Amino acid sequence: MRIKSAEFVISAVDISKAPQTKVEIAIAGRSNAGKSSFINFICDNKKLAKTSKEPGRTRLLNYFECNKGEFFLVDLPGYGYAKVSFDEKRRWARLLEDYFEKSKGLRHVFLVVDIRHNPTKDDIDLINYLYHYHIPFTIIATKADKLSRAAQQRQRRDIAAFLKIGTDNIILVSSIKKTGKEAVLKKIFEIIQSA
Repeated sequence: MRIKSAEFVISAVDISKAPQTKVEIAIAGRSNAGKSSFINFICDNKKLAKTSKEPGRTRLLNYFECNKGEFFLVDLPGYGYAKVSFDEKRRWARLLEDYFEKSKGLRHVFLVVDIRHNPTKDDIDLINYLYHYHIPFTIIATKADKLSRAAQQRQRRDIAAFLKIGTDNIILVSSIKKTGKEAVLKKIFEIIQSA
């Protein structure tokens, strides 16, 4: 499996403005967990998704068409950013809920977490939401290059125990060291095949 082409399609303010798709993989996670860098890494295009040092930049549903429509990546607004107003947080939460409930193409969620930290209450809330709506997910633990190999495996086990999932449902990724891409692409292939 390779991502031969990837292009930005639209930023949708709500699900009604979104394109009709057959296979969508949503990219979810806290603000600044590395969602945009992850998209750029697996698509081999540093300029595809806009990255920012400032958390909370993604405020819409951003659609990326991959392999001429074979599947779409949907970058969701990050959550948990403290400097955003309560009303803005509520709007983002509604946007996410609407997306998860109404997207006809959604097949899987990649939940991006920073490997150096245990998942937060917001991450757990999202996972409970995915369980409730029977939406399959995989944890993408980014920034793996910041830890030694032994520490990576220890943290992987800790995150798995914390979330009550198997370690095989966590993929370690580093866009700096270029590791984890093959495992992610294999997962994407499985998602497409089972759609």
